[in-house]
Amino acid sequence: MKGVILAGGLGTRLNPLTKVTNKHLLPIYDKPMIYYPIETLKKGGIEDMLLITGPEHAGDFTNLLGSGREFGINLTYKVQDSPDGIAGALSLAENYANGEPITVILGDNIFTEKFNLNNFESGAKVFLKFVPTPTRYGVAELGKDKQIIGIEEKPEKPKSNFAVTGLYQYDHRVFDIIKKVNPSQRGELEISDVNNAYIELNALHSELVKRYWVDAGTIKSLAKATSLLSRLQNEN
Repeated sequence: MKGVILAGGLGTRLNPLTKVTNKHLLPIYDKPMIYYPIETLKKGGIEDMLLITGPEHAGDFTNLLGSGREFGINLTYKVQDSPDGIAGALSLAENYANGEPITVILGDNIFTEKFNLNNFESGAKVFLKFVPTPTRYGVAELGKDKQIIGIEEKPEKPKSNFAVTGLYQYDHRVFDIIKKVNPSQRGELEISDVNNAYIELNALHSELVKRYWVDAGTIKSLAKATSLLSRLQNEN
């Protein structure tokens, strides 16, 4: 199993903090944000990782993380020339995946849970979290048997409170699926469209996130993540 960390984007929701740096390099409590997705993959049993980021701050990531030896991982880098959505960034990992299943994590997603990521074999898997206000996320619509029957991206009227977090697993078919995805109204290749394609193949599975999850892409959630990690670490 290989891991892919998506750490591109302009981070406009975090301005002015991101005026001169990538949001994934901002501190959360006592370490840079990017450390947390690396730790999630490593704790899940993954040691080979590809980090995809934009050209503006790619050198900052290599200066900070190097080869990954400090973390006990093998780290490779890929530059995304222009931000065109999560699925667009993921498409750059096709050669790296080399036909193997991959685990994908967004660089601003923080989990406090240990997942067994190496037990994935085929299809796709998303990790769901019950949230009180799901309108800013991809939202899973569940059928009678609790299977996902559809995913809507940032719906005004969500059909459930189960948000699709920024942790995904895919088999080799994902890259062919991405090539068939059309840009959304935002001009991006949406990961929800990729996941819906797996639903049509009856191949999308899900797992509930039991512990804490924070999408630290806004000022408010960045502060929440810092407060949470500070409290959890000081409890130990």
